[in-house]
Amino acid sequence: MRISIVLAALLLLGSSVARAETGKASYYPGVGRSGEMTCAHRSRPFGSMVRVSFGNHSIQCRVNDRGPFIRGRIIDVSTAAARALGMMKAGVVRVSIE
Repeated sequence: MRISIVLAALLLLGSSVARAETGKASYYPGVGRSGEMTCAHRSRPFGSMVRVSFGNHSIQCRVNDRGPFIRGRIIDVSTAAARALGMMKAGVVRVSIE
């Protein structure tokens, strides 16, 4: 009985824990309203919020597109999100997302 309760709790907790990823990010004009912080991710569900961190900056953006389709990149952020992260001059930077 106790084992099944513990297993059920672990399954529930495991499904709600966000996956963390680290890799390269780029920016693109984005799909959405002007100034909205959105992003493109290959597998995260549309509408989900991800926290993107670069250096001392961290933002939340909404997944509303698929991509990036360039090998080695894990996320594309909108221009507004890139400005907030401070990555406009670099173009492609290493970020962590969760």
